[in-house]
Amino acid sequence: MLQKWELFPDNHTFPFVLKACAYLFALFEGKQAHAQMLKLGFQSDVYINNSLIHFYASCGSLESAKNVFDKMPHRSLVSWNAMIDAFVQFGEFETALKLFVQLQQLFFEPDGYTMQSVISACAGLCALSLGMWAHAYLLRNRDVAVARDHVLVNNSLLDMYCKCGSLDIAMQIFEGMRKQDVTSWNCMILGFAMHGKGELALEFFERMIRISRFVPNSITFVGVLSACNHGHMVNEGHMYFDMMVNEYKIEPQLEHYGCLVDILARAGLIDEALDLVSSMPVKPDVVIWRSLLDSCCKKNASVELSEKIARQILESEEGDSSGVYVLLSRVYASASRWNDVGLVRKLMTNNGVLKEPGCSLIEVDGVTHEFFAGDTSHPQTKELYQVLDVIEKRLDSIGYTPDYSQAPMVDERNDGKRHTLRLHSERLAIALGLLNFKPGMPIRIFKNLRVCDDCHKVTKLISGIFNVEIIVRDRVRFHHFKDGSCSCMDYW
Repeated sequence: MLQKWELFPDNHTFPFVLKACAYLFALFEGKQAHAQMLKLGFQSDVYINNSLIHFYASCGSLESAKNVFDKMPHRSLVSWNAMIDAFVQFGEFETALKLFVQLQQLFFEPDGYTMQSVISACAGLCALSLGMWAHAYLLRNRDVAVARDHVLVNNSLLDMYCKCGSLDIAMQIFEGMRKQDVTSWNCMILGFAMHGKGELALEFFERMIRISRFVPNSITFVGVLSACNHGHMVNEGHMYFDMMVNEYKIEPQLEHYGCLVDILARAGLIDEALDLVSSMPVKPDVVIWRSLLDSCCKKNASVELSEKIARQILESEEGDSSGVYVLLSRVYASASRWNDVGLVRKLMTNNGVLKEPGCSLIEVDGVTHEFFAGDTSHPQTKELYQVLDVIEKRLDSIGYTPDYSQAPMVDERNDGKRHTLRLHSERLAIALGLLNFKPGMPIRIFKNLRVCDDCHKVTKLISGIFNVEIIVRDRVRFHHFKDGSCSCMDYW
């Protein structure tokens, strides 16, 4: 008769089980393993707890991951890395950096993986100064010398510098990398596209596939199509979309269709864009409909068509609808239908819809300053408004006339609209830059909304009048203003 053996998992078993659960996003099974681990008394095991943090973060349960971390009686460097990385993955960039500060206060030495997460957090916050500090740390510390040549760390640096507006440094890092992967190329192609350097993005793509012999993936073509979009390259957009499908056998996703629709719509080919939307095998999302409505605003399409697209967005019931009302009000304003503008505003009020406030960030001496329209909370408010007065006088002297098409959605007098326009958040940020930066230093601003037509025109003029380079990243792309012109060539 065979003897029955009773076997129990040990501290080496659970990490493998949790890793498998994380890979399969098996939250229920992973929780069972967690309960079994507690039953067997392994709650103090650092190795298992690290695996738990990774498991919960992978399954989208950040709070559970944080609870495990908080209850750990002992933590390794690995524990801190897992938690910092979890916050980064969930977009909790400020929390990730605060945790990194705590790590340093405990005299833990960050390794390459820590710095990779920190750099990613800096990219998310557009915190260039801290990102450059993290880069310098990698360069000067021998203990993390291996990380300098690590592809993942270098890719994080590429992403951070591209998103923080320092494309030249990103190019230097890319060209200096001993080894690159597809992600490295994708970072640069997306970076060029975001900065309006469409031709350079396409040159890099050709170099990637023809010389370096890398096989592009789905993300690569998002970058390529974005480059065509920002560069007003309609024929090229069609060509690369066909290449993706026919040559590389990549099934188009919603993002690819969205890029192609935007390419067509922003080129004024709205009917062709609508035909594409109706023939897509996937359901168009609210982003695609919004891009169509935005193009209708810019291309002065018929009010009836704009209303039809607006209804499509509102009926989809996806996400924040405030942008739809704002765009529709601009359509009515362009058609001088002021009663309809007022009705849209009333409808927003009745439905409890709030317009997303414009917000601009600027970094001065490593400190990030946040501005909203009409902000008076800054310590230098008095000086800022004096600078704005100087700017307005200089603009008047060269014959500047405001563009009221994107002024507030009310039929107010032009002097009231002009007063509101001059207090847009990016103008306050520019004033702070002019007040605090030394001559020759570029002013870098990050805005949560798309730059309005009047602010775009004014920023061009300011760059020429005050001989200053102004780099603005809005919701869609980067604008490099210099000598009275913009890198987007007024196409955005």
